Amino acid sequence: MTNRAMQEATFLILTALAGGSRHGYGIITDVEQISSGRVRLRAGTLYSALDRLRLDGLVSVDREEIVDNRLRRYYRLTPEGSRQLAAEAARVRSHATTALARLGLAPGAAP
Repeated sequence: MTNRAMQEATFLILTALAGGSRHGYGIITDVEQISSGRVRLRAGTLYSALDRLRLDGLVSVDREEIVDNRLRRYYRLTPEGSRQLAAEAARVRSHATTALARLGLAPGAAP
């Protein structure tokens, strides 16, 4: 992955996996919850993203199980995925802090 900003869906998927191993539907519901319902991933979008993230070494398959005669695959964040998520979170926080300070809304700033 390059040093450019992460797409929001990627950031949210990695954030969901930072909470622990999850299967596809678990990631979809966690992303919706994290984003307060604003981001709703479709299955096709999620699995395409997970394939790309696996190729980039940011996520890996944790385990698989059969539930109701269907394969359920669980994904987990890799150490590189954790590192890149932390870097992106720090980048976003830095920009948000600057914006809030310029708006006079930073903690400790006079209204």
